[in-house]
Amino acid sequence: MTATAQDTDLANDTNNNATKEPVSILLADSPDNTPPSSEQHTLAIGIEFIGTGYRGWQRQKEVVGVQAVLEAAISKVANETVEVVAAGRTDAGVHASNMTAHFTTSAYRPVRNWLRGINSLLPDDIALRWMVPMPSSFHARFGAIARRYRYITLNQPLRPALLNHQVTHIYEPLDLAKMQQAAQTIEGTHDFSSFRAAACQSNQPVRTISHAKLFAHGAFIIFDIQADGFLHHMVRNLMGTLFAIGKGELAPEDLQKIMAKKDRTIAPPTASGDGLYFINAYYPPEFQQLLPDLPLTPTWLNLP
Repeated sequence: MTATAQDTDLANDTNNNATKEPVSILLADSPDNTPPSSEQHTLAIGIEFIGTGYRGWQRQKEVVGVQAVLEAAISKVANETVEVVAAGRTDAGVHASNMTAHFTTSAYRPVRNWLRGINSLLPDDIALRWMVPMPSSFHARFGAIARRYRYITLNQPLRPALLNHQVTHIYEPLDLAKMQQAAQTIEGTHDFSSFRAAACQSNQPVRTISHAKLFAHGAFIIFDIQADGFLHHMVRNLMGTLFAIGKGELAPEDLQKIMAKKDRTIAPPTASGDGLYFINAYYPPEFQQLLPDLPLTPTWLNLP
């Protein structure tokens, strides 16, 4: 994946976002700022957010979603109404550490001003990591060919404080080898009806899993899964079954038996959203080469 010429500036902008500046300073008149025109610009963005205080990504009427908060900030900087389209839609309480999205606007701003202006208006639990101008044919949701999540479990006797709601805490010792044995069987193309929520709106339950890796990293157990798409609650439901296997409540081969039944009611409960992170989306080469090539997230794990 080829890095863009803007990578260094974007990284510096992201680091500088810790100190918020008034938007009036960031967007003051200058030779770089031109009045809005009829020309539409497509801008890809990378979003990170702590999902604990939100009812998921999607804009909703009666509860707060990340999408609505982000659109309000971008619209203010653009001085026009903007709709943000994301690569995926996270559940309530689920996080994102590099969610790809895009918006179109007739407003022109230098990338530096967009990033600093938007981040100055966002709450502390939402931030943009990068922004890249894209061809008008780019679509963050419908153009994605794969999406990737990580589910992070802290497996130790005592609960954490600093990582509260940012990992799932399991105090009982988990049998990692048995969980890994079961996780390997998830890879490939399967009907995931047994692992979809009752409210799932997808018109078909078949998904292709390119990898489903489960490994230990210190006291953390990481479930890294990539697919062409995911059903509602699919990763959390799979994780609930893997927890049951790790605790000895089920055998590794039971995961495939549950999958074959195509019945959600026979699978273990849904795992908490606390440990789930949307970490990346992937696109055809003509678009992927334009996007930043960043380390996989969340960065505090210090994993490649």
